Amino acid sequence: METIRVNSLSCFLAVKYASAAMKESNPSRGKDHGGGSIILTASVAGLRSGAGSIDYSASKAVVNSIAQTAVYQLQKTDIRVNTVCPGLIDTGMTASLFEPARAKGVEGKIGQLNPLGRYGLPQEIANVALFLASDESSYVNGQAWAVDGGLSSSHPVIPGKWH
Repeated sequence: METIRVNSLSCFLAVKYASAAMKESNPSRGKDHGGGSIILTASVAGLRSGAGSIDYSASKAVVNSIAQTAVYQLQKTDIRVNTVCPGLIDTGMTASLFEPARAKGVEGKIGQLNPLGRYGLPQEIANVALFLASDESSYVNGQAWAVDGGLSSSHPVIPGKWH
C-alpha cells in the first residue's frame, strides 16, 4: 500500500500545487498569462500487465489517470499534463537486474524481447520529457508517452520470418 500511496499522492499533489502556480501571471518576469507543462513519471507497468508488481503497476496506472483527469480540470488554462512511461531503463531502480547481468557478461541479453532488441537509457527518457516541456508539444495534452522501445505495443513475441 505504501507504493500506491507514495506514487499516487505525490503526483496528485504535484498537479494540484504546480497548476495553481502556473495559473498565475507575472508580467515583471515576462509571464503575461498563465500556462505551462506538467510532466508526471508513470511506467509501462501502468499501461500493460506483466511489467511490474500489482501495487507498482496499479500506482502507475493511477498516475496516468491523474494526468488524463487533470486536463479536464485545467481546461482553458493553457496548462498541459502528460506522463512519460519508461520501459526497461538502466537506472538505479533496475540495478538488481543489470548488475548480475554485467557480472556474468550477459548484459546484452537484457531487453532482447523488446522490438528494438535492447534496453533504454536515461537520456532517452529525458529527451521525451524535454519535448513535452517545450512549445514543440503545445497541442499534446493528457497523453501517456510510452518510452519503451516498442515493448508496450504487444506482448513479447519470438521474432518470426515474413512469409
